[in-house]
Amino acid sequence: MAPSDLVSEIREARALTDMLFGLIKPEALFDRPIAERHRFIFYLGHLEAFDSNLVAPRAAPSSLDKLFAFGIDPTDGQLPGDKASDWPSEEQVRAYALRARDRVDSATRVPATLGAARGDLELLMNVMVEHRLMHAETLAYAMSRLPLDRKAPQPAERHTPASVPSHAAGPVEIPAGPATLGRRRDAAGFGWDNEYEEHQVEVPAFAIDRVNVTNAQYMQFVLAGGYKDKSVWSPEAWSWIDGHGIQHPAFWIRQDEKGEKAENGGKGEVWKYRAMFAHIPLPADWPVYVSHAEASAYAKWRGASLPTEPQWHRAACATRRGAEFAEPEYERRMRDGNVNMIRWDPEPVGARPATDSDHGVADLAGNGWEWTSTPFAPFAGFEPFPFYPGYSADFFPKEGPNGVHYVMKGASPRTAARLVRRSFRNWFQPLYPHVFATFRCVHP
Repeated sequence: MAPSDLVSEIREARALTDMLFGLIKPEALFDRPIAERHRFIFYLGHLEAFDSNLVAPRAAPSSLDKLFAFGIDPTDGQLPGDKASDWPSEEQVRAYALRARDRVDSATRVPATLGAARGDLELLMNVMVEHRLMHAETLAYAMSRLPLDRKAPQPAERHTPASVPSHAAGPVEIPAGPATLGRRRDAAGFGWDNEYEEHQVEVPAFAIDRVNVTNAQYMQFVLAGGYKDKSVWSPEAWSWIDGHGIQHPAFWIRQDEKGEKAENGGKGEVWKYRAMFAHIPLPADWPVYVSHAEASAYAKWRGASLPTEPQWHRAACATRRGAEFAEPEYERRMRDGNVNMIRWDPEPVGARPATDSDHGVADLAGNGWEWTSTPFAPFAGFEPFPFYPGYSADFFPKEGPNGVHYVMKGASPRTAARLVRRSFRNWFQPLYPHVFATFRCVHP
């Protein structure tokens, strides 16, 4: 892609994040609605600091260049302990952001005759675009945790119940065959370091749910006492569930008839859903958004398991002719799903049959990232980006309570279309319930 096209993409991505920050009321910019993440004010500075430190680094970085340089949230289990008063004012951060943008714009006004240097610049500009688009999604799920009166009001999205016949919602048989993971280094387009190198894995036949587990299905687990049944949780997950008194997904709200929170249940309780701009009656046919730990517990309760990364690829890309969808065909189908920020919230499972895989598996991109049982680890041939060595490597398996992160595939409603590619790998730690992430089960 030419630098001029990437400049346009950078401007579009900036407009997107500017819009998101504009939906947060000024007094809420110093809020931290998710304990594990930074305050919103950090991200207001970080997006610009990341870009300028990447393509226009200063010989003597300023204190704000350093403050906003690293946007990775804590991975050692220690929560941030800063106070709102520890941060520069909104006016200071916005002034810094404008100066950083000016430096970036000057650095990216480069003629098309730079040869190898141009190729280096294109790589860095691709990183800038996708880094910002990923933060646009994480900003959105953090915003979903803000009280409604801390956000600029927006029209609530309609919930139209769905259309998936009961006979179509059961497991789908996927025959044995190869799954192609990763991407070739000589392939056109951009990929992050963890996407390389392309390789094939032979996958035995398996059966997988046609649609994601819905709120209604997951409610059966909740009402059956799943959050009190130690036997279906890993030791780490049970310690988290029991220690924090977690009784249902983070996107659900349990209320009594008077609208007051009723964590102990009782007659007349009402279940609501934490949509972006309203708390609505729990949509039974939307995919449930949960942590990896909760998804694993539900699967075990059903006598099933989460798919591996290769199984997910087979379900998404295997054709009835025995081959696999090539990347362009995969993108063409999947980018028609509930992706690219056309909605703030999910929609009923199976609502876009044109995106079904060749074997009839629905919603494999869009409507929610999908948890797999595969730990996030390097492929053979992995090489970190020299300018961002910790992007992936900091999250590969290591010792400690949060030492394993798990691969997620697909996309959510707030995932940019650019990231909807077959080789893209997302990941999170298992005890993190805030992501727009759902799951489906593999059956013996």
